[in-house]
Amino acid sequence: MFITVCGQKGGVAKTCTSIHLASVWHSEGKKVCIVDADKNRSALAYSSRGNLPFPVFPVSSAAKASRSSEIVITDGQASSDTEELKHLAYGSDLVILPTTAKARSVELTVELASLLNTLKVNHAVVIVKVDFRQQKAAQQAQAALENFGLHVFDTFIPLLSAFDKAEASGNAVFEAVDDLGRSDPRRMTGWSAYCSIASQIPCLISKRSSDTNNLNNQQLISA
Repeated sequence: MFITVCGQKGGVAKTCTSIHLASVWHSEGKKVCIVDADKNRSALAYSSRGNLPFPVFPVSSAAKASRSSEIVITDGQASSDTEELKHLAYGSDLVILPTTAKARSVELTVELASLLNTLKVNHAVVIVKVDFRQQKAAQQAQAALENFGLHVFDTFIPLLSAFDKAEASGNAVFEAVDDLGRSDPRRMTGWSAYCSIASQIPCLISKRSSDTNNLNNQQLISA
């Protein structure tokens, strides 16, 4: 399975999403790796701070990475360039578009999804950094995205300081601790959210594959 995580702007939890999906699947016993295709090398920097239980490769080693992994997650570049996007998305079973609930982020995600539609690439949106006090804004963003025909995961990723603590130590959020070594009380809320997203992905890929096969069969019959 090949997953690409990308967006049109930085600060939308691309790397956080890549790291945590990989962490979830690794915890389930799957062979998973991340390919860092971001010019900022954010995933490589994240992994260098701690001891992630799966490898993170630079994009130059992408071919080698895919040989021994069941799941390859590409942490993509924040860009709206069509050729760059085509290069990133090529061969992906699913492109995941993290977005915040802010209006501009939603607009950029719709633009990016339009490009992916042109390229006929399967994609879905995950709404991230959702303040539990502003659930209504996230629900409105979800409705707006769905009105444009986008698939939106039915789980929001919460805005938690636990994610920042985990990134600082180079670990997954369920291992987040404060400066005194105490476990963050909301760490499992963030972990559960990504577990939910990870569980939805295989079904989404299978459904898209089934829909595509049905469409192709219909076209053959019509011909």
